[in-house]
Amino acid sequence: MSADISHGGVAEPNEDVDQWRGLSIRVVLVDFVKSLVTLSPAVIAVLVFDVEPKFNTMWPFLVFGAWGVLSAVADIIRWLFTRYRITETEVERRTGVIVRKHRSVRRDRIRSIDTHAKLRHRLAGLRIVTIGAGQQTNAGEAAFVLDSLARRDAELLRQELLRERASSPFDADLSYVPDGEACDLSDGAAQSHHVEVFARFRPHWVLYNMFSVWAYLSAAGLLWGAYWLASTFGVNLIVVSSRWVNWDQQGWVGITIIGLIGGGLFGALSMGVNFFLGYWNFELTRVHTETTSFLRTRRGLLSTREVSRDESRVRGLSISEPLLWRWITMTDTNLMTTGLSIWDWEQPSAILPRGPRGIALDVSARVLGDPSPLAVLLPRHPRAALRRRLWWATAVTGITIGLVAVPVATQTTPQWVLWLALALWPLALLLALVAYRALGHAIVGDYVVMRSGTMNRTTSALRRDSVSTIAIRQSVLQRRLDVCTVATMTSAGWSTYEAPDVAADEATVFASRAAPGLVEEFLVTRP
Repeated sequence: MSADISHGGVAEPNEDVDQWRGLSIRVVLVDFVKSLVTLSPAVIAVLVFDVEPKFNTMWPFLVFGAWGVLSAVADIIRWLFTRYRITETEVERRTGVIVRKHRSVRRDRIRSIDTHAKLRHRLAGLRIVTIGAGQQTNAGEAAFVLDSLARRDAELLRQELLRERASSPFDADLSYVPDGEACDLSDGAAQSHHVEVFARFRPHWVLYNMFSVWAYLSAAGLLWGAYWLASTFGVNLIVVSSRWVNWDQQGWVGITIIGLIGGGLFGALSMGVNFFLGYWNFELTRVHTETTSFLRTRRGLLSTREVSRDESRVRGLSISEPLLWRWITMTDTNLMTTGLSIWDWEQPSAILPRGPRGIALDVSARVLGDPSPLAVLLPRHPRAALRRRLWWATAVTGITIGLVAVPVATQTTPQWVLWLALALWPLALLLALVAYRALGHAIVGDYVVMRSGTMNRTTSALRRDSVSTIAIRQSVLQRRLDVCTVATMTSAGWSTYEAPDVAADEATVFASRAAPGLVEEFLVTRP
């Protein structure tokens, strides 16, 4: 039986279940307040601190203020012209003014429900609901988005679309936390019967999320924002900092060292704060319903996010290990599933925050089956794969040396640039060896497992019955080395997962086992 979700909640029994409903009017108030907040720094600077309004200092505020006002007007138009309805078989949405759009998705095609709330939405009791059904998720497009629904309406919509009613009593003993701690299911007796807890927030995971190149980018953005904001109020942060550091005496070497150390520490601190804000109260659970089960993640302190992924649509799982931090077993864990955008900054396909490899393997065993196919020791690729990478490393180094040799010979470029290019050769050869050692592939039960990557080693386990296409290709150099690249294609995740430089005599066998029934008719038995 279908419930009608509206601004006021569930429709009364005598109402039409196909009635079109609108978004919450509170979105207009939220955008009005956001516009005032974007304009407030400029107003405070002029009225309180008597700062002379100049365009060269005020233009960012003017841009942000104009953007806030335009977005508020756009949200008012969206609120006026957006309607949606829930029927027994479909979810529909109509929107647009000049160009009218009508999108619909069958309820049995829904893969995921993503409920998101920024801080301003939480304060206003609003939620953003993204209904994923697999439409062009690689292009960043979900089935459709309902922004903004009242919190109660969003919860009722999610429960109705996922049919969240316990299918059978589920013993609380099945609840699981990887490190063996006792599981607390005090949220309610009904919930404890059908929920398995796979992982919960661990404060020490912050160490895995503080150190990366993004720390420097984060520090640069924060410092630029602080400098610009202070200059609006007539404060020059460079002059203020010169009270503690004499920049003229440091030279470019000293400034570079201070920037790398100070910027890295400041960026790492900001990344740590961002991790706590984004993953506070994190929880990964399996929720059993009448017809299927869902993998659900909940997280967030100021802004919250809850993503429910239909487990019957899960096609596999991948773990990625950055090269520089592999010594501390840093790992990213992502699902291969349909209905989720892989381009979303919030990474809805990630079921765990960046953390230790042991936790990732433990969770993968619970999701894919015990033992986990990701934990299997993969056989080494042929030595021809290593020779190919060594040739490429040498060729790239040679091209680099050739590009800098002429400017150095004509004395238009310092000679140390040539020595730097020569020093790249041993580094390139070392990276070639790392790339070779990362190669691996195998058939493990119902999964095809592939591993590759230099700076970021990725191991992917893909269900064999979800492989829709197999491609075997050879470049000119691969043909001389007698190796092939086997690519498996599916509708989930990144769509294409490759096993580079497989031995040629093994490639067809591996391809036929990876996708039974796809390539057998093209094989010829040799006498």
